[in-house]
Amino acid sequence: MAATIEIPEYLTVRELATLMGDNPINIIKELMKSGIMANINQQIDFDTASIVAEEMGFEPIAPMVEDKDAVSVDQLPEWRQVLARERNNNLTSRPPVVTILGHVDHGKTSLLDVIRRSRVADGEAGGITQHISAYQAVHEGRLITFLDTPGHEAFTAMRARGAQATDMAILVVAADDGIMPQTREAIDHARAAHVPIIVALNKIDLATANQPKAMQQLAEAGLTPDEWGGDTLVIPVSAKQEIGIDDLLEAILLTADEIDPQANAQAEPTGVVIEAQVERGRGATATLLIQNGTLRRGDTLMIGQYYGRIKAMYDFRGKQIKSAGPATPVSVSGLNGVPSAGDQFEVVKSERVARKLVSELKHAAVGISTAQRTTALEDFFGQLQSGDSKTLNLIVKADVAGSLEPIVSSLNKLSSDEVEVEILRAATGAVSRSDVMLASASNAIILAFNTTVDAAGEIAAASTGVDIKKYSIIYKMFEDVEKALEGMLDPVYEWKLIGRAEVRASFRIKGVGNIAGCYMRTGRAERNATARLIRNMELKYEGKIRSLKHLQENVKEVRQGFEFGVTIRGWNNYKEGDIIEFMIEERVR
Repeated sequence: MAATIEIPEYLTVRELATLMGDNPINIIKELMKSGIMANINQQIDFDTASIVAEEMGFEPIAPMVEDKDAVSVDQLPEWRQVLARERNNNLTSRPPVVTILGHVDHGKTSLLDVIRRSRVADGEAGGITQHISAYQAVHEGRLITFLDTPGHEAFTAMRARGAQATDMAILVVAADDGIMPQTREAIDHARAAHVPIIVALNKIDLATANQPKAMQQLAEAGLTPDEWGGDTLVIPVSAKQEIGIDDLLEAILLTADEIDPQANAQAEPTGVVIEAQVERGRGATATLLIQNGTLRRGDTLMIGQYYGRIKAMYDFRGKQIKSAGPATPVSVSGLNGVPSAGDQFEVVKSERVARKLVSELKHAAVGISTAQRTTALEDFFGQLQSGDSKTLNLIVKADVAGSLEPIVSSLNKLSSDEVEVEILRAATGAVSRSDVMLASASNAIILAFNTTVDAAGEIAAASTGVDIKKYSIIYKMFEDVEKALEGMLDPVYEWKLIGRAEVRASFRIKGVGNIAGCYMRTGRAERNATARLIRNMELKYEGKIRSLKHLQENVKEVRQGFEFGVTIRGWNNYKEGDIIEFMIEERVR
């Protein structure tokens, strides 16, 4: 077997001789045989050096080039991280998982209906898909798993979960409408999930279809069609006339051959919840997509706070099955509750083990806010240093297009070898719920320039912990992002009033001093708070709490409606009728 040598893109004759452990004269002789006259210090390229190496009994290989667009394992969805830790010799090819995305009424469900030969759209509310559903189809003897995600704007969050569970996305675009607002959202979600996009240009049979215009819009959105010299497969189809369906399936298989989706069928089964509900006669049921391993009837599932032994398992046709492997959608019953779409599942030894694990999780979660904070701009440098993140994901919203373009251009210039600034979405208008859900799914920060956050966006941000930074001065935005990348951005704190008490008596204790006997009127008092003493509407003193007592016992906190005693460091003059306000310092950004 020929010895391999790694040959760089360019090197001198002397360097090639050193790599092969040979005399430079012999290299020059081989070059002369090919009609190339070169001296010992002359530079030759990889192709030329490879020819010489092969003639002299070596197998040349090109050096590994670091992919700047490569995604680190810790940035991948949880199930992909599990797969990344598997040994290569345990992995085998599996069916591709495909998500259908696009604008409402562009024919997503109708297209999928043609593929799987069963009517669904007619039985759904308003003809609009209301839940994520999973199906499998066969083309040329190969299985393809489809996820049909809701296209209506109210289900943006579910669509984000769907894109994260997939290997590739089919973007359905109507040839008459072209790219619509939800189409752009779908593109953003697929890109944030780092999956290839295939465009199904639907409704080409309509008289109003304008394929060149739609292709131009796709190119402007960064999806340049392959026939225009780009790398996006655009397949003209008509779900109604069943035109181009085989071409679309062929494009899916071609893309699958490129990305080669794999899994370990012998591993512990893991995967994601596609949808869950309570069904009459079956109790809590969940549709699962198995992403690694083989799931069997009788296995004990744990999904978040819910668990249960699988009593029955069905394939997508409703047929009972005993086991299912990677990339297979199944419906299971036997859970003690209804999990959320997007939750990861795992298999544990028994229900007793599951109960113990769930109890420990609940105990650990006591006192923890349900709004989990995503990346904050102030925290990013720490994550960069610890290796947790090398990409700063941003969503940029501005009042007008004239502001948006220079913002995006300037932010892109902040990328460096150490950290990349990736703009997942750049658009005009108020920050919406859709923006927040994309930020939550992608661990991104939202930058809002001269624009507001709508009501739904505010609620979503509060529940997901997404960081929204508002600016009215453009250079301040750039300055903050630069400081975050360099670790110079200091967090901002504000004082928050947590309680107000009334002094009803003052008494002295030997060795302690004067104590204010109080009644907690509103909120609470905390031992580590700062107190503000107010007399006749005038602030008299501000200082830290020295002691906080209830019924002669030291306490950490006193709630509304209780009497207590308090002393403030550096203050002894308490009078009946004084008001004591309790303040804590809270981080706001």
